[in-house]
Amino acid sequence: MEKQFADVLLPLPLYDNFTYVIPEDFVAQVQPGIRVIVPFGAKKKYSALVIAIHSTPPIDFEAKSIESLLDEKPIIFPNNLNLWKWISEYYCATLGDVFKAALPSGMKLESQSKITLLQNNEPENLDLKEILVFKILQNNPQSITQLQKTIGTDFSYVLVNRMVTKGIISVEEKIASKYKAKTEVVIVSHPRFNSFEEFERSLQLIGKAKKQTELFEHFLQLAKKSINIKQFKISRKELLKGTNFNTSLIKGLVAKKIIKEIQQQVSRLDVPVVQQGEINILNSFQEEALAETYKQFESKQVVLLHGITSSGKTEIYIHFINRIINEGKQVLYLVPEIALTTQLITRLKLIFGGKVGVYHSKLSDHERVEIWQKVLNFDNDPTNSYQIILGARSAVFLPFKKLGFIVVDEEHENTYKQFDPSPRYNARDMAVIMGYQNNAKVILGSATPSFESYYNAKSGKFGLVELLQRHGEMLLPEIIVSDIKRAYKRKEMKSFLTPELFQHIETALVNKEQVILFQNRRGYAPFVECMDCGWIPKCEKCDVSLTYHKYKKTLNCHYCGYYIRMPETCHDCGSPELKTRGYGTEKIEDELKELFPEARIARMDLDSTQSKTAFEKLVKNLENRKTDILIGTQMVTKGLDFEFVNTVGILNADNLINFPDFRAHERSFQLIFAS
Repeated sequence: MEKQFADVLLPLPLYDNFTYVIPEDFVAQVQPGIRVIVPFGAKKKYSALVIAIHSTPPIDFEAKSIESLLDEKPIIFPNNLNLWKWISEYYCATLGDVFKAALPSGMKLESQSKITLLQNNEPENLDLKEILVFKILQNNPQSITQLQKTIGTDFSYVLVNRMVTKGIISVEEKIASKYKAKTEVVIVSHPRFNSFEEFERSLQLIGKAKKQTELFEHFLQLAKKSINIKQFKISRKELLKGTNFNTSLIKGLVAKKIIKEIQQQVSRLDVPVVQQGEINILNSFQEEALAETYKQFESKQVVLLHGITSSGKTEIYIHFINRIINEGKQVLYLVPEIALTTQLITRLKLIFGGKVGVYHSKLSDHERVEIWQKVLNFDNDPTNSYQIILGARSAVFLPFKKLGFIVVDEEHENTYKQFDPSPRYNARDMAVIMGYQNNAKVILGSATPSFESYYNAKSGKFGLVELLQRHGEMLLPEIIVSDIKRAYKRKEMKSFLTPELFQHIETALVNKEQVILFQNRRGYAPFVECMDCGWIPKCEKCDVSLTYHKYKKTLNCHYCGYYIRMPETCHDCGSPELKTRGYGTEKIEDELKELFPEARIARMDLDSTQSKTAFEKLVKNLENRKTDILIGTQMVTKGLDFEFVNTVGILNADNLINFPDFRAHERSFQLIFAS
């Protein structure tokens, strides 16, 4: 039989594919889109993605063999690979980098060097470092990384090689799966029982064990809600919930072959929400915009929906989504920030129920793998899969097979752009390419469209639909420009607040209304300065001033992550006269607590939203009126909608215009208008 070869893609920053021999046992199973384990280099092993199969042997070298298969079916589709190739070419990235960015970490496997002892008794003539390694490995084999962390500065590869040469330890490459399915213990009746009557007769096996009898009766009472005893199963946690029974009683019934414990795989994802709400009826302006969108899609693949703030763009998206899912196709709804998903997901799940899934970087890696699988299996099992994905920029990599519609909400936002690491893609532009590749309709929505999208719409490349009336005939907010310089001269400033802003905040609090303050600086102060010599601490790598974070007592670089402890004295002259300069969100929060001691104040920035549920908690507290004043960075300007917010303050608006960016004026207009 003629040898078969597979071209594979490795999750490494390499431009080339690599060719491997397909062993005869695997020929029938190997197909493009599945993952395989391959050796690479002298010792390493990786999970690689098969992208082509052929019978042409490589010319310059002898191909190694594929070692094992990880999948029975492809984990991506041909259209996904086409998108990856486009990204690689357009953004000058290696295809390996795109592969690495696209798949959740749990689906990318790499071998680790495992170190084990070859002898039980400690050899003679070992130096102190070798004795230390020997004693560590006596307890358990360790990976190179683990050993390095344990030993610290005493670790060196020379030390490891020396012990290998002496025959004391061995080093081998092993692959461990990063993704493990979540399981729970489920209780069922023993397989020997075919009916409720047979099961009830087993009560005599329990004898005089009173507690076991009570547990048996409790289980039987729950089981009778099902049609057949063989069909009933309940998790151990649910069985014991609200009772005084314990696991030892369960084990007693298991030993008597009355019930049985089994391990069952369960999802880490949220329990699907039952569809409860109806799609809202559109007003005449929205109806007109929706009809115009349908008309534009007859000749255009992409439509820019220019709708002013609170005009009801989301309702138009929902009507279009409903039409697409009724056609049996999938929907991708992109948002620029995870913060936006909190309100949107609630709205979408009320209407579309369990068809909606959420995908973003705050999810655990195991959750991301499960979502990937639910999108992948849509064609085979639509009822148990996600048809609508609401996500941040990384959601464009999900394996859609029947993509029919893409929404890019707030398309002007720069957070759609991935800056680091490679590939440095723009999710908005990728959405447009996905639309053309999948023959899917794309709506770019914004109250303040980006310059290039608006140009493309005006020049006829995209369709253009405008919605310039606010929902419910609401008036646009009044914009007040406060002169800080004048207020400082007249000594009218209340800390960092102008008299006008202070008055509006005071009035809002008296009227039990809410306030949002936007400051585009996180941390306590943008920089620290020595009052004697003018020294300002700077990042050793980036040469930018370090931001002071009071709650961590550190000076941080917001570019590379470099940080130092807050110094007590100047590093140049030794003076203790170090003062903070400027206002960050932390300092504003502190000063607001002094100005309005009765107000409930919260902060929304990168530092206060590290956990997965932090965004949701902050948003819910504002919705439920548990927060009076919310201070935040750009996160608070991105499409959040709160009924009782009366005043929005933009602090130091001039700083936005003077930001060192050629788009500074455009971004400033978008941020101010969005706020």
